[in-house]
Amino acid sequence: MKITVIGCWGGYPAKNEASSGYLLEYENYRILLDCGSGVLSQLQNHMEPEELDAVVLTHYHSDHVADIGVLQHAVLIQQIFGVAKKTIPIYGHALDEAEFNRLTYKDITKGIAYSEDKPLQIGPLTFTFLRTNHPVPCFAMRIEAKGQAIVYTGDSAYMDQLAEFAMDANVLLCESNLYGDTDGSEPGHMTAREAGKLADKADVQLLLLTHLPHFGDLNQLKKEAGENFKREIAVARNALEFQL
Repeated sequence: MKITVIGCWGGYPAKNEASSGYLLEYENYRILLDCGSGVLSQLQNHMEPEELDAVVLTHYHSDHVADIGVLQHAVLIQQIFGVAKKTIPIYGHALDEAEFNRLTYKDITKGIAYSEDKPLQIGPLTFTFLRTNHPVPCFAMRIEAKGQAIVYTGDSAYMDQLAEFAMDANVLLCESNLYGDTDGSEPGHMTAREAGKLADKADVQLLLLTHLPHFGDLNQLKKEAGENFKREIAVARNALEFQL
C-alpha cells in the first residue's frame, strides 16, 4: 500500500495547500480518503480526478468534504469530453441523510453507506469503521490488505477504543490539531501528546500527525508526540508519501 498526503490542514487549507485528503493506492486501485477544500487542485499533481476508483469519507464537516461537489463537476466535464466512463462510488455514513444524499450525482458519483457493524470490501482492500468522539458523527477507518494495515482516525478527541482499533497498524494517520495539555474533549480533537499515547498503546510502526493547526511551531507537535511514542513519527506535509 502507498499513501500520499494530498491535504493535511484542519479547519481550512493553508495558502496553496488543502485540508484533509489522502490518496491510497494498492494494486492499481486508487481511493481518496476525505475530500476537503483544495484537494481537487492538489490531487491533479498525482492523477486525474476521473481516474479515482472510490472515495471514502470520515464525516461531513467542510474541511473533509468541501471538494466533493468540485470532484463531481470535474468528472462530469470529463464525461462530456468522452474521457470519464465510470461512476465513482463515494462511501459515507448515512446518519445525516441530507449530506449522504449529496454523494450521489447523476451517473457521475453514487453514495454508498458504510456501517461500523461489518467490514466493507472496496476493491482489493478491507475497511472497518469505528465511531469517534466528535461533535458530529465521524468514523475512523482501518484499511487492510495481505497483513498490512493503515488506520486513519478522522477527527476525534482521545478515546481508548481507538488504540484497540489501531492495534499493530503499519501506519497510524492520526489527527493532531492541538498542542500541549489542551482539553480537546469539547471540540473533538486530539493533542500531539494524546496522538503519541494512542500510537504507543496501539503499538503501531509509524505515527503520522495530521489535521494540523494553523498556529505555533509544527515541530513542537512531533516533540510532544515523542514524549509518549518512541518509534518513527512524521508530521504530514503536502505530497508526503509512505510505501508499505
